[in-house]
Amino acid sequence: MLRTGVIAKKLGMTRLFLEDGRQVPVTVLQLDNLQVVAQRTNETDGYVAVQLGAGEAKAKRVSAPMRGHFAKANVAPKKKIVEFRVAEENLIPVGEEIIAAHYFAGQFVDIAGTSIGKGFAGAMKRHNFGGLRASHGVSISHRSHGSTGQCQDPGKVFKGKKMAGHMGAVRVTTQNLQIVKTDADRGLIMVKGSVPGSKGGWVTIKDAVKKPMSDATIYPAALRSAEREAKRLAEEAAAAAAAEEEAARLAAAEAEAAAQEAALAEAAASIEADKAAADPNADAAPEAPEGDESK
Repeated sequence: MLRTGVIAKKLGMTRLFLEDGRQVPVTVLQLDNLQVVAQRTNETDGYVAVQLGAGEAKAKRVSAPMRGHFAKANVAPKKKIVEFRVAEENLIPVGEEIIAAHYFAGQFVDIAGTSIGKGFAGAMKRHNFGGLRASHGVSISHRSHGSTGQCQDPGKVFKGKKMAGHMGAVRVTTQNLQIVKTDADRGLIMVKGSVPGSKGGWVTIKDAVKKPMSDATIYPAALRSAEREAKRLAEEAAAAAAAEEEAARLAAAEAEAAAQEAALAEAAASIEADKAAADPNADAAPEAPEGDESK
């Protein structure tokens, strides 16, 4: 089932040390207060999608129509807005926040972003041409691309010919990147390898289209509200377990105290019984001395 992707900010690259001692280069991506801004449905728009917004923008830098759009969704103005096509059953309520647990370690994703601009570049850098010979007849033209056309027929250079020109600053999608680690508390997703774009740039992350979906995938998304509800239920369960444990401890203490009292009472009764058995006349009245009869 098609589910939503996420908008993330590229923070940079670092490395992680795994349990077996291997180090993995990773790109750190951050989910910056990612919320659902709007829904697109077949009835109103002719297609099904969710509109997500990330980052925080100053209200004075947002146009009046967009301020009304955000106010209708009851969310703060966002810096970046992207729509993701989803299945109808995977629509997410407006205002919900998506967290980094939307993906799990080991999952493959497709990441799209705007590549770093390189300006005007030659054919060797832009298209990996080999260039001309370094000697023997080539004069001050070692890095040129060489001939670009044919003869008088067709007498032109075909469109799309690989030549020198502007390089970079285009939308690039890198497929089958692997998630190494996620941190839902800090909103971080760490991806193995490089990701298109420069530091501080926005990228979109989607489930890999060339890989099968895992059973661990969360539908429709990993939401902050669900996380809070799960945490609340876990706290209530822990509190109930602690209360049951305390009640069991008190009951055990009371039972032990009652057992001790019963043992003390039984010991006292046994001592009295032993005394009575050792001196049977101890409780009898003393006999009057001879010659002392009452008159």
